[in-house]
Amino acid sequence: MFLDFKQLSASEKQSWLNSAIGPRPICFASTMDANGQVNLAPFSYFNLFSSNPPIVIFSPLKSANQNPLKHTLQNVIEHPECVINLVDYSMVAQMSLSSCAYPKAIDEFTKSGFTKAAATMVQPPLVKEAKIQLECKVIEIKSLGDGPGAGQLVIAEVLCMHVAESILGNDKKINPAQLNLVARLGGDWYCKVDAFNLFEINKPNKQLGMGIDQLPEGIRNSQILTGNHLGLLANYHELPAVDPAFNDERLKNIIQYYGISPTEMERELHLYAAELLNDNRIETAWQILISLENV
Repeated sequence: MFLDFKQLSASEKQSWLNSAIGPRPICFASTMDANGQVNLAPFSYFNLFSSNPPIVIFSPLKSANQNPLKHTLQNVIEHPECVINLVDYSMVAQMSLSSCAYPKAIDEFTKSGFTKAAATMVQPPLVKEAKIQLECKVIEIKSLGDGPGAGQLVIAEVLCMHVAESILGNDKKINPAQLNLVARLGGDWYCKVDAFNLFEINKPNKQLGMGIDQLPEGIRNSQILTGNHLGLLANYHELPAVDPAFNDERLKNIIQYYGISPTEMERELHLYAAELLNDNRIETAWQILISLENV
């Protein structure tokens, strides 16, 4: 399917892009105008763009109604401060309720049932229920256009950060399994980051990964191992050496049972290695695969 964006309406462009680009983190922004009127609204065009200086950007889009500027955007123009509250699963329905197009005089904190808490370095309030709150100074607002759907980039420097003790692990760092962040997809869809869908991939910190092109041909062209499997294996700096102390009963059984058929033996070893790689047992998988060289 080919989509020429010059032939699509603003709403069609937004729908296709929102569905394709995700999950997107949610900026739950509390702001205030020059008179102290508070606004609370969520934005999923949001991310971290620099850590030193600490810069985050979120983007209210211009709408097609008579007042194209979002209240949040009006507020940060008048009072260049905001608090970005991170949304976890326990508050997602209330957060969604706050996105209603209430009149400017209406306080979304009241409508959505959230509690205001005093910030430390800025005037807009924190959402007390949020597990993480970023107090920010708005340093620039960059318009990307005047038409419906045009982004208005709110570029903000993080002045300080509040983190709930309940989401910290034993190492005193944020534990993503405890945080249960929520992210935005297209339409009415969201997703939740929890312990059931978290996984780790080790990154090479000191040495470059050898690359898939350096894997032995039999591994590189495997009909069993996937691109993800190959990527995990090729993350090693060099081909591992056979560990003479390595002992594995399943490996012994495969070699003994399929010894008369090298093709079948390779297939069974690759199936075993795939299981190990799915469990992130990469070193063991390597020992299974390089055992072929010594059969």
